[in-house]
Amino acid sequence: MSEREFVPLKIAVLTVSDSRSLAEDRSGETLVGRLTEAGHQLAYRRIVTDDVAAIREVVAAWCADPGVDVVITTGGTGFTGRDVTPEALEPLFEKRMDGFSAIFHRISFEKIGVSTIQSRATGGVIDATFVFVLPGSPGACRDGWDHILKDQLDYRHRPCNFVEIMPRLDEHLRRGAGRGA
Repeated sequence: MSEREFVPLKIAVLTVSDSRSLAEDRSGETLVGRLTEAGHQLAYRRIVTDDVAAIREVVAAWCADPGVDVVITTGGTGFTGRDVTPEALEPLFEKRMDGFSAIFHRISFEKIGVSTIQSRATGGVIDATFVFVLPGSPGACRDGWDHILKDQLDYRHRPCNFVEIMPRLDEHLRRGAGRGA
């Protein structure tokens, strides 16, 4: 069997923060550095405030854009009153990715122990686009990328990866359209 070739993805990075600018955004910069180092392309990068409507607006637009394959957010996953990224995005998920949260917390537990319970990292599919919601620390972004996303966003990763199923994420829409729905 021949070796698969790398498939570069177009990835958008959204930082959710009331206090950071692009120049001060170490978490977003960590993700951008890692994804470009892996051979992927940065589709978009923005910062929005901790506001449900603002987060939804940006992520929904990116997910509807055929030039975006994956969206990664960083920030807003804690428990303070301003941490609203999961509340903004989970209602939009067509499918939840419980395994992402479980694996992220296992990895995080190895590094920071029970403090991992203070994160609500999550993932899912919106408009046939994978969306990953990471905490706002550079360490959490490194862990999420290095131990989960780097492999799952690489077509060469075996036994399976997200890239190989991307063309099928909208099957339910095509199937419905084929029946005259």
